[in-house]
Amino acid sequence: MGATTTLEATAREGTGKGAARTARRNGLVPGVIYGGGEAPQPINVKFNELLKLLKKGKFLSSLHNVVVDGKDNRVICRAVQRDVVKDMPTHVDFQRLSERSRIKLFIPVEFLNQGTCPGLKRGGTLNVVRHEVELNVTAGSIPDRIEVDLGAAQLNDVIKISAVTLPAGVTPTITDRDFVICSIATPSGFVDAGEEGEGEEAAEA
Repeated sequence: MGATTTLEATAREGTGKGAARTARRNGLVPGVIYGGGEAPQPINVKFNELLKLLKKGKFLSSLHNVVVDGKDNRVICRAVQRDVVKDMPTHVDFQRLSERSRIKLFIPVEFLNQGTCPGLKRGGTLNVVRHEVELNVTAGSIPDRIEVDLGAAQLNDVIKISAVTLPAGVTPTITDRDFVICSIATPSGFVDAGEEGEGEEAAEA
């Protein structure tokens, strides 16, 4: 299961502009949780807690558990309204997820067999282009990670998304190109030990 952030919230009494202004004066951001076959739930979240998560980035492509008065709500954020002058959050919309909901999430990449990778053993450097990949996934089967096997990677090899085995039903959000995940870079001034030996033999001959 993919990583989930937790955000504490309280049920909000009233849904008009007055209730929203009162919430903001009290250091809260009004919001709503909708979908999932349930009635919309007006909520308030702490301004500082929401701002902290927003600053971490990828808030709209992360899975969240919004706890409303002790009740868990598995959601994804669909919109964050901001003050046009201060650029601070003024309202947040969350959508409840069912097991079949398809969503876009950033999933971390794990690089396997670095210790036995031929290219790395010969002095190459693992150049990671993407530590995470945005994928279309089903909410009921979110992978913890995607795995890139470096067991056969040689110097100068470039590993693209097409070479990665993704779980069933999981697809990249980028579909117009075969994008790079990582490469095995050759250090500057690198001399292959085998080629160096062949050169010495030719000189002696």
